[in-house]
Amino acid sequence: MKKMNRILLLISLVIFPVAFTVCNNNNGPLNDNSDISLPPGFKISTYADVPNARSMALGEDGILYVGTRNEGNVYAVIDNNNDFIADEVVTIASGLNMPNGVALKDGDLYVAEVSRILKFENISKTFRNKPTPVIIKDDLPTETHHGWKFICFGPDGKLYVPIGAPCNVCLSADPRFASITRMKPDGSDFEIFAHGIRNTVGFDWNPITHNLWFTDNGRDMLGDDIPPDELNCAPEKGLDFGFPYWFGKNIPDPEYGKGHSASEFTLPKQELGPHVASLGMRFYTGDMFPEEYKNQIFIAEHGSWNRSKKIGYRITVVKLNGSTATSYEVFASGWLQGESVSGRPVDVQQMHDGSLLVSDDFGGKIYRITYED
Repeated sequence: MKKMNRILLLISLVIFPVAFTVCNNNNGPLNDNSDISLPPGFKISTYADVPNARSMALGEDGILYVGTRNEGNVYAVIDNNNDFIADEVVTIASGLNMPNGVALKDGDLYVAEVSRILKFENISKTFRNKPTPVIIKDDLPTETHHGWKFICFGPDGKLYVPIGAPCNVCLSADPRFASITRMKPDGSDFEIFAHGIRNTVGFDWNPITHNLWFTDNGRDMLGDDIPPDELNCAPEKGLDFGFPYWFGKNIPDPEYGKGHSASEFTLPKQELGPHVASLGMRFYTGDMFPEEYKNQIFIAEHGSWNRSKKIGYRITVVKLNGSTATSYEVFASGWLQGESVSGRPVDVQQMHDGSLLVSDDFGGKIYRITYED
């Protein structure tokens, strides 16, 4: 029987070699993504299959670095022939503790675990060799509730690292919780930049004003429709965005909000959908998309987990006039059909040609959105 099984396996390999090549090399036939709705002129295709794909960072050479939350891996995704379909997905590191956040500076890859920041030096030359990282910082809180992190370098050259609240809603004696912190690339001069932020998993700097904008997830267990998620702006250090006292523009927390008012806090620029789990966001600065999208904000909404009717599972766009949000619109949808989920967007990343990548940790994919007039 064992001999017969081996013969059958060999026959299957001969008859169906393409299926195994596709599985191993991630460059076979792509899903048609026909369920995804986009504005006229836009198209979506699958760029790569990456298990639990979360935050993304793009190198100047086009190599895409991808963090994960549940897999514990960090990947390099490579398009060898510039056809905008990835040819290789290489595991850079494995066995890490929720290595969600990835960021690049001066040729080095920074990776955020729950309590550590790692640096993989000269990453484009070493990613195939399982490089040994340098530990930049290893004394961040160890709580895993909201412990996964998005990280990015700001215009000031510092690494911005959020530390989410260790709870649904609570007060903590540790001032680092519910904040965005920053530090020099070597881990020194650590400080809190903004606080009162329940959990941000995406931020970017306005390309015109250089002010920091970020998404923030509202608390759970207040019902289906409150509070909203938030899109906030922090033009300076030291602002308080309300957690755990205040949500949205006018919702006091039923337990912690007593005795407080909206005037005490920096209120959101735009209220987002309730429980949509807004995560990655980027200002679009490319030339491929129509002019109306230039310097506007794309947001990945991961989707609700505790709402009686699901919401989110989409890409939205917030349009600005100066520092004022003028609209909040659905840009890409279809990963949610009724109550059935096929994908959960996590992050957005502009490519060098102006197309937009979208990571999906549920489907294990990275999509590419293009526009042609």
